[in-house]
Formats: sequence, C-alpha cells, structure tokens
Amino acid sequence: MQANLIFKYFPELTDRQKQQIAELAPLYQEWNSRINVISRKDMNNFYLHHVLHSLAIAKLLSFKPGTKVMDAGTGGGFPGIPLAILFPKAEFFLVDSIGKKIKVVKEVARALDLKNVEAEQIRAEQVLRTFDFVVSRAVTDLEVFTQWTLRKVQPRSFNTLSNGILYLKGMGVEEEINCVRKLKKTKVFTYPLERFFEEDFFKTKQIVHVYR
Repeated sequence: MQANLIFKYFPELTDRQKQQIAELAPLYQEWNSRINVISRKDMNNFYLHHVLHSLAIAKLLSFKPGTKVMDAGTGGGFPGIPLAILFPKAEFFLVDSIGKKIKVVKEVARALDLKNVEAEQIRAEQVLRTFDFVVSRAVTDLEVFTQWTLRKVQPRSFNTLSNGILYLKGMGVEEEINCVRKLKKTKVFTYPLERFFEEDFFKTKQIVHVYR
C-alpha cells in the first residue's frame, strides 16, 4: 500500500506535504532495520495501518494554528508525526517512556524538517504542561489513560471540537467507555472510522473523544 492511499483521502495536500508523506516509508524502513519500532511484517501495510490510521484524527478535526497537541505513548511517532505533517501550524509534543523510540521520532522529524515537533523520553503522566488535545493509539485501558492525561487538557477550546482526548481504539470497548463516563464531569463520544475510510481495516476501529 503506497503513499497514494493517503493522497486519495487528502487530495488537498501541498507538494511539500506529499513529499513528506512519501518519505515516511523509506525513513521507517531504514530505522526499523536498526530499532524495531514497527512490527516488521506490518511494514507491508505501513501506510494503511500506521499513517492513514493516524490521520483518521484529521478527518474528524482540523487543528487550528496554535493548537497544542500531546501524543502520549507515541511509540515510533504515531499518530503524532503524520498529524504534524498535515498541520504544520499546530504544535506537537510526542512522548514515550522508551528512549530508543524517541530517538527514532527525533530523527524522523529532523529528516522531514518538521519544525512543529518536539519529542521527549518521559511518561505521559509526568508531563507538567497543558495542551488542547491529547492523542494516542490505544496504549492502555481507556479509563487509566483518561486518569493519566485528561487533567493535562486546558479548559478553553478554540477548535471545532471541545478540548480533550482523541484516542484511536478498536471496537468492543463499551465497558471501558462506560467506566470513563462514570468519572466525574467526563463526557465521551465515539466516531467509527468506517465513516471516513472504505478499507476493511477500519471497520473495527474508532476514535474515542473524551472531554469535560
């Protein structure tokens, strides 16, 4: 699955953004040969499983200039790196507790000249800053993640969605979602990804928006 899959769903990309998207696969192929940040068998579906999946958030919300986003438990840089390409005027802070993964993130961001990306080896719950949104790809139980990160979301919103968590998650997590709904002053809304993309991969995926 090539970069054309991304261009199909995001035809408005600039030439620079298209080039950055096209450069992702060879960059990750090179780094993955040294540091295993993506399952090697999954590299064959790199653009579908990693890049387009990350960009589902961009189908739900276009981050306005100046939006501050933390990617918590970013791994090799997903969803943060693809989102940073699409929204060069938003600010992205990518964190992970594993140093070798953050090394890859920093090197990929440098190679793509992503001036809007900062990365640090730190646990998300230890971060002291506040953000408009916290994004992630199912790093842990939704209730646990919410307790770690929702307090890092600043209350005043200026995007079309309320500030909060945008969590890429599989289907069948109603119990987790119900637990989050029981947390004090917490609201949850879900968006199935098949409304954005036609590939079968997305039939079992959703974005969970948690906010106050």
